[in-house]
Amino acid sequence: MLVENHPFIITHPGDISRPYLPITIINPENQNELNVYALIDTGADECALPASFALPLGHNLQAGTPKKISTGNGITIAYSHTVCLKVFDFKVDNVLIDFMPNLYVPLLGVMNFLNRFTLKIDYPAKSFSII
Repeated sequence: MLVENHPFIITHPGDISRPYLPITIINPENQNELNVYALIDTGADECALPASFALPLGHNLQAGTPKKISTGNGITIAYSHTVCLKVFDFKVDNVLIDFMPNLYVPLLGVMNFLNRFTLKIDYPAKSFSII
């Protein structure tokens, strides 16, 4: 089990609590890493990271593979780069993740992350488990 009964958290004052998970994002080429909270997003087909994360990780944003992404705000261009995602003792190595302009919250989507687990979200208790 990756996590059991992990509480929802509030990341910004005045916001509602949501299922965020602490993750470490690692650039496998230079080992630069970021520790952030990522939103569990069952509506996201893929994982996505804010474009602002590229530079601290040592990626040249626009040197990544460009692709058009359909979002709730319309079509945008994302740039894919290879990263490793670490959550507690579990690590996903060398996965292509989209870095997206105008995204401010890292998203853990179905492909490359959630499809590896059984997810239980308990909204009344404001907690989630990933088995």
